[in-house]
Amino acid sequence: MHGNGSLKNKLHFSAKIAVFILMTVFSFFLLFPYLWMVSTSLKRDTDVFTIPMKWIPDPVQWDNYKKVWTKIPFLLYYFNTIKVTVLSTLLQILVCSLAAYAFARLRFRFKNVIFMIFLSTMMIPWHSIMIPQFMIVSKLRLYDTHAALILMQAFSAFGIFLLRQFFMGIPMEMSEAARIDGCSEWKIFMDIIMPLSGPGLATLCIFTFMHVWNDYLAPLIYIQTPSKQTIQLGLTAFMSERTMEYAAIMAGTVCALFPVIVVYLLAEKYITQGIAFSGIKN
Repeated sequence: MHGNGSLKNKLHFSAKIAVFILMTVFSFFLLFPYLWMVSTSLKRDTDVFTIPMKWIPDPVQWDNYKKVWTKIPFLLYYFNTIKVTVLSTLLQILVCSLAAYAFARLRFRFKNVIFMIFLSTMMIPWHSIMIPQFMIVSKLRLYDTHAALILMQAFSAFGIFLLRQFFMGIPMEMSEAARIDGCSEWKIFMDIIMPLSGPGLATLCIFTFMHVWNDYLAPLIYIQTPSKQTIQLGLTAFMSERTMEYAAIMAGTVCALFPVIVVYLLAEKYITQGIAFSGIKN
């Protein structure tokens, strides 16, 4: 019996080692493009495609980052992107949380039917509504304004679905007790539901931030004035002007990716919690 137990422990330990090695290799393949991007951003253009590849540049070319911040109005692109991204994220959290609360906690006729119809819009490709949306934006005289980009991201079916599932996981008895104490729906929403929904709100915040920050097509369609362009359009213009300066292009890409990485690392733990918790009830 003791020998069997020892054999099982050895097999269990060996399985852990194998999984660890497999995950390490898999993680390296996932990180390889980012490591290559950072390494390339610090090289000379003549060293970018050398074989074998040099991971640590010699000498380190910090001038590549200087080019990005001085040859184009990169700081202005950064400010425009932060403005659009932050306002879009805040607005989406507000609108989606209110709609999700109505679908999860309130009772009204045809609630489930309306919710299913609303969810069905997730299956419609954005490209199929691109022209009607452009016409609406033009009629509202929002073309070539940041307001067009912000309002288009004011809500999403995915955000409402995510928060609805999270709100449904909060015991209904808490809301009922608050109503007995005389609390209004707004007070229940603000003082009970929202404080308990941190992981769900953080998950939506991260997804929205990453989507808006990396969006290229919408700014390309709705923004015409160069001083209003976002960082994605600015990088595209920079690549068009300096086609062969691969190292400088990679430096600009690193700068553009940095805020997304920071936001993700600060709230990464909430993503798993939010998604896992949102699937408890339906």
